[in-house]
Amino acid sequence: MSLAKRRKALGYSQEGLAAKLGVDRTTVGRWETGKGVPQPPLRPKLARLLNVDLAALGTLLTEPTARLDEPAESHSHDAYGPGDDDMIRREFLRVIAVAGTLAALSAEEAEAVADEAARDAADGYQSMNGHLWKVYQLARSKRSVQPIVRDQLAALNVSLGDGEGPFGGLCVAAGDLFQLAGELAFDGNQHTDAAASYSLAASASKEAGAFDLWACALVRHAYVEMASANYREAVGLLSAAARVAKRGDSSLSTRQWVAAVQAEAHAGLGNLTECERALEEAETVVHLGKHAHNGGWLRFDGSRLAEERGARYVQMGRLDLAEAALTSALDQTALAKGHSYRRRGSVLVDLAALGAKRRDPEQVVSYGHEALRLARQSSSGYVARRLRGLQAEIGSLATDRRVAELGAEIAALSTT
Repeated sequence: MSLAKRRKALGYSQEGLAAKLGVDRTTVGRWETGKGVPQPPLRPKLARLLNVDLAALGTLLTEPTARLDEPAESHSHDAYGPGDDDMIRREFLRVIAVAGTLAALSAEEAEAVADEAARDAADGYQSMNGHLWKVYQLARSKRSVQPIVRDQLAALNVSLGDGEGPFGGLCVAAGDLFQLAGELAFDGNQHTDAAASYSLAASASKEAGAFDLWACALVRHAYVEMASANYREAVGLLSAAARVAKRGDSSLSTRQWVAAVQAEAHAGLGNLTECERALEEAETVVHLGKHAHNGGWLRFDGSRLAEERGARYVQMGRLDLAEAALTSALDQTALAKGHSYRRRGSVLVDLAALGAKRRDPEQVVSYGHEALRLARQSSSGYVARRLRGLQAEIGSLATDRRVAELGAEIAALSTT
């Protein structure tokens, strides 16, 4: 039975059910057509209204009723590519609800469910995830990693649904993998899909009690808000991430990464005092050991602090402080092992923006063209988005022919 059939059997209209849940009618419509799923806080209330348990609700949600005004073969396009990937995310939510009951089993029952071979399966997923993060970081074109991540998600969903492995271990693997999926979506400027992936990552990490993993999912979600200049919303997410991180492992750099991103959010609000405070906290990463990060979902090691500080000063118009930090950062990206095109491109855009604020067309053109070259080489949507932001900065210099040509090339890049 589908969600729509269950609703009708109980005599609810879409409007009536939506009113009891405090959501819009169209939201219920999206659930019924499989274009969305209820957020975790709504699920218990929805289950009570439909007189089903959470597991049965999950089953209802995986059988959407097609709308009569849409073609039967329409597909969604999300973070992992076209086709049935949205189904993968819905299936994950369902199996989380079902598998969550394992946490309530007695020790003897849990041992019967999760034997040694199953634990090995969970470890295998996490090992594969670590490999995928390395491939993602080194790949010139991030989108090339999407098919592998999609297949890994599908396999992980099957294991969760079949109870193959300890629930907590599989949730950790899911929290990790959904963060990588979100990174792929974010790099491709698919912000809604990125936010959905990060929300799933946070939910899975919370289920597993993996506080550092959970905090990192919230940090990445904050980046989505900042990409739309929603700095106050980002500050709220980061405050939550900081609270979660305090419950995690103090030997990891999670708390310092949260602080580094808080600096960006405060800079967006023009709050120099809070920005400086957050940067100082982020710099305490130098006191941690070499195992403070894992190179996957947690990569913050302090090596980017110079560019972070320079970018924040540019953001707030403190040009006197920005150039030395950014020039040092640019040198570091050139020397970094397996250096990131996205990272170097970001620093180049900041230096070009600094030139625009100084009304120095030579600096704008020099750094801007180099960033443009990297964006083309890597197909990075992130660097392309930063370049589009640069267009607003160079508007006053458009009378310079070279600057005008750079602006035209950036505009052409944004449409490809």
